[in-house]
Amino acid sequence: QVRQDLYKNLTPVQRLNLARHPNRPTFYDHVLNMTDKWLELHGDRAGHDDAAIVTGIGKMEGMSFMFIGHQKGRNTKENLYRNFAMPQPWGYRKALRMMKHAAHHGFPILTFVDTPGAYAGLEAEETGQGEAIAMNLREMFGLKVPIITTVIGEGGSGGALAIGCGNKMLMMENSVYYVASPEACAAILWKSAEAAPKAADALKITPTDLKELKIVDEIIPEPLGGAQYDPETASKNIKKVLLRHMEVWMNVFRFEI
Repeated sequence: QVRQDLYKNLTPVQRLNLARHPNRPTFYDHVLNMTDKWLELHGDRAGHDDAAIVTGIGKMEGMSFMFIGHQKGRNTKENLYRNFAMPQPWGYRKALRMMKHAAHHGFPILTFVDTPGAYAGLEAEETGQGEAIAMNLREMFGLKVPIITTVIGEGGSGGALAIGCGNKMLMMENSVYYVASPEACAAILWKSAEAAPKAADALKITPTDLKELKIVDEIIPEPLGGAQYDPETASKNIKKVLLRHMEVWMNVFRFEI
């Protein structure tokens, strides 16, 4: 009961901390919990395979889907390998290649957002980070298959939006979605990262705020205390909502899988 009362009235910065919890289920956790079959696909066909974005074809209830998501690590070694889920330009190009592959074969696209933002290093800028993100935004609006985006942790700026232009936008109960992190916003506006809680309130980063602003279509409930307490139930909740939306697509819009 104490835990229920506590988690019912979390502040935005507390939800941010939950979204960043080191034991929070990652994209891999969810996709392996949800799918009956899973085949990971690699590469942007130009010599790169960004580990910060994972792509593959998975089956749920006999239907095939293209899964695309940011992948965080469980420890320092994994996070270094995954670049802390901050994709390089070739990560977004890999994602776009898979989206076009899905559209060609008629697979619905499911994207999962969990990134503090696109990588802002010198090499990323020199190799076209802005162009890669812009290309994804443009192309996603023209794909002829359903796209459902789910924010499972952090959704940071253009790094999230580059795989987040969908027909439906879903957020897990303790996820966040922002144009700039509260720490960065506080440093810009108040010249101190200590003002992050104030910035988190002002930015409207929580699922409830974003649903009221009609940016998010639906909030997916999490187990009491957060998804890290029961990852399998968290994944089942996501799967249930995704399949419900796909059923609407098939029945109302006559989309066939």
